[in-house]
Amino acid sequence: MAGAEALEPPRWLKPANKVFIAMSRLGLSFCGESPVVLTVPGRKTGAPRSTPVTPMTLDGKRYVVGGFPGADWVRNARAAREATLERGRRSERVRMVELPAEDARPVLRAFPTEVPTGVGFMKRSGLVTDGRPEEFEALAGRCAVFRLDPL
Repeated sequence: MAGAEALEPPRWLKPANKVFIAMSRLGLSFCGESPVVLTVPGRKTGAPRSTPVTPMTLDGKRYVVGGFPGADWVRNARAAREATLERGRRSERVRMVELPAEDARPVLRAFPTEVPTGVGFMKRSGLVTDGRPEEFEALAGRCAVFRLDPL
C-alpha cells in the first residue's frame, strides 16, 4: 500500500464505470448492491460529470467513499459541494460534506461490511491487501469520505 497517492486508476475503470452508470440508470442492482449515479459539475468547465457510487448508511446517515485518492469526481465534489444522485427514474439533490480524517475512520472501518463489492475494487487498485476493517480505517486522510445531506 505504499504511496497510495501515486497510484493511477486502473485502465478498466472508465469502461466499467460506463457499464455501472447504465445499469444504475436502468434501476438494476450489481451483486446485491444498488449503485447510484452521482453527478457534479466539473470544476473547470461546469459540465456535468457522472460516476457510479454505492452509498452506505451508518447511524441513519448516508456516506460515499472516494475509492481512489485524487479521483476527479472527488475534486469536483469538493468544489461543487452539491450533487445529484440518480437511480432509475429517481433523482435527489444532496449536499456533500467531506469528513475530516478522524470522523472518516469509523465510516471507512465499516466500508468492507457495508459495501462488500468495494473491497475487491480497493484490493485490485492496491489500496488494501486483505480487506480487513483496520486497513480501510488506515485510509482516512487519503480516501475522501463524504456525508450526503438532503437539500
